Amino acid sequence: GLMAIDCPHTGIVDYQQVALSFAQDFQEAGGSVLTSFEVEDIEMAKESPSRSKDGMKYPIVIRNTKGEEVRCQYVVTCAGLHSDRISELSGCNPNPRIVPFRGDYLLLKPEKRYLVKGNIYPVPDSRFPFLGVHFTPRMDGSIWLGPNAVLAFKREGYRPFDFSARDIMDIIIKSGLIKLVFQNFSYGVNEMYKACFLSATVKHLQKFIPEITISDILRGPAGVRAQALDRDGNLVEDFVFDGGVGDIGNRILHVRNAPSPAATSSLAISGMIADEVQQRFKL
Repeated sequence: GLMAIDCPHTGIVDYQQVALSFAQDFQEAGGSVLTSFEVEDIEMAKESPSRSKDGMKYPIVIRNTKGEEVRCQYVVTCAGLHSDRISELSGCNPNPRIVPFRGDYLLLKPEKRYLVKGNIYPVPDSRFPFLGVHFTPRMDGSIWLGPNAVLAFKREGYRPFDFSARDIMDIIIKSGLIKLVFQNFSYGVNEMYKACFLSATVKHLQKFIPEITISDILRGPAGVRAQALDRDGNLVEDFVFDGGVGDIGNRILHVRNAPSPAATSSLAISGMIADEVQQRFKL
């Protein structure tokens, strides 16, 4: 028989609007939000900026690919898919490495949206940090089905054929991916099969709503999960905060891993980060 837990108070939000609201709060508090600022270098300043009255109060220089720079007293990084590279760039520990997993979603056709009246989640496989294929009503009325979890061949590989030789070499050589694959070969093959053949995904969806057929769904968008992986091939499922030693390492906090549901828990996680900052930097 089938059983379920009913959570009638579960809600949904437009998280883009939530993020924009966070940014607005930050700006109103005196902060600045810089976009398209690809970090290329993190180093200690050799001298204070010209005409500066602060001297060396802000000794860390973060420079982007355009040569623009930001001076900081302390730094907190939350770099997601690039968190290991940013950590290494600052002279800190590059491990755990990030392995990108793409999650493909399907869309329920408008005429069949009546079948889903709320969020429907399966019991997750405790061996993996992935939630499994679930049904998610959206604020615009659409219904997303998914995601799966397949290896992406690029850190920001939102499409099946996105490819980066550098990212692939990093994954193979520097992470524990090969060990992970051998330990979970059948699971990986099954996820790849479902990604290629919609009928396999539909068969899984029918366990929850038998009325759904392959003619009721369309391919939808995708997301990429920044999965932390240690060198032994173990998926890191807990929070990882670290810094380093030396002039930069003592002034930087890297948020290396924030497990799902990080968006849902974003305010609580921000509290954890603030506590960690106060403790590490003795503020």
